[in-house]
Amino acid sequence: MGKNLDIKKQVVADITEKFQNAKSVIAVKYSGLTVEQATDLRAKFRAEGVDYCVLKNTLVKRAANKLNITSLDEYLEGPSAFAFGMTDAVAPARIISEFIKKDKSNALEIKAGLLDNEFMDVAEIQKLASLPSREVLLARLLGSLNGTIASFARVLEAIRKQKAGEDEPAA
Repeated sequence: MGKNLDIKKQVVADITEKFQNAKSVIAVKYSGLTVEQATDLRAKFRAEGVDYCVLKNTLVKRAANKLNITSLDEYLEGPSAFAFGMTDAVAPARIISEFIKKDKSNALEIKAGLLDNEFMDVAEIQKLASLPSREVLLARLLGSLNGTIASFARVLEAIRKQKAGEDEPAA
């Protein structure tokens, strides 16, 4: 009996750590996933740095409550799996939403989630899923910065030439 309790305490501690380190958490109801679907889904999660696992609702509730997260309590019923976005907050929502769109068996259903430990309902998770990935956003930002920096460099060069008494800058 004591050994089983120690194991449960360790699992709760591990789940608590996942909640603390995750940028987002998505709880899903899963039923009827084939082995092939589960393997494919896990591979997609792994590739994006998402920790996906099936956990006992009671242990998840204990872990979340340790962190004063009670907003998920009512959703912790039935078969539940959890996707912890450890590096990218959008990845779990995007991967799950893509899976649901492609899969016609309704093997996954979004229950609820957290973004920086703030509750998200299904609609908010779907909005999150529609955001571009972190890499795409960074690429867009860098593209914008490159254009701005190039324009700034041309202005500086024109000012330098003007101060040196060279050709007047073209307007």
